[in-house]
Amino acid sequence: MASTLPPAVLALQDELSKMPGLGKKSALRMAMYLLRSDRETVERLSRAVIDVKDKVEVCTVCGFLSDRDPCHICHDPKRSSKIVCVVEQPTDVIALEKGNVFPGRYHVLGGVLAPLEHVGPEDINIRGLVNRIESEGIEEVIVATNPTPEGEQTAYYIAKLLAPRGVNVSRIARGIPVGADLENADDLTLTRALEGRSRLD
Repeated sequence: MASTLPPAVLALQDELSKMPGLGKKSALRMAMYLLRSDRETVERLSRAVIDVKDKVEVCTVCGFLSDRDPCHICHDPKRSSKIVCVVEQPTDVIALEKGNVFPGRYHVLGGVLAPLEHVGPEDINIRGLVNRIESEGIEEVIVATNPTPEGEQTAYYIAKLLAPRGVNVSRIARGIPVGADLENADDLTLTRALEGRSRLD
């Protein structure tokens, strides 16, 4: 049965539904919101989308997003160049930066090793990390990939790869979130919490 919606609305719904986390119903709600919005609002959104494509680039040093190259984090002289935190995606950098506790720099892999999906070391930015260690004098690498099977495999691969290069490789501790109860934690979380324990002074 043919849709009663105009083709332009259906086309917008189709494009919006391609975005992560948006199904057809959510995409239609967004399309209807834009349809009800004034032209100025829609034009601002349109300009913002185009600006993201035209003005934002990937830092050639670390892989983070920026409007300059190298990015502001790599360019910041106050940040230590001796310690690098390895993450999966640019959004992980954003999450870590919210706490304002990491004094070093980052390296974005752009994914994780996933043999079942045919994603190998050559498909993510591991070579760039090795090159940085050799050229920048990095002394410590903190692997902050997600605690998934793929993230753990990637962390293990990086640790093995960097072992002969004399770099201290560590893994972020994972454990009980603040405010959570032990009784609600799964076995893996409890194990990681114990393994990542630190001294109380």
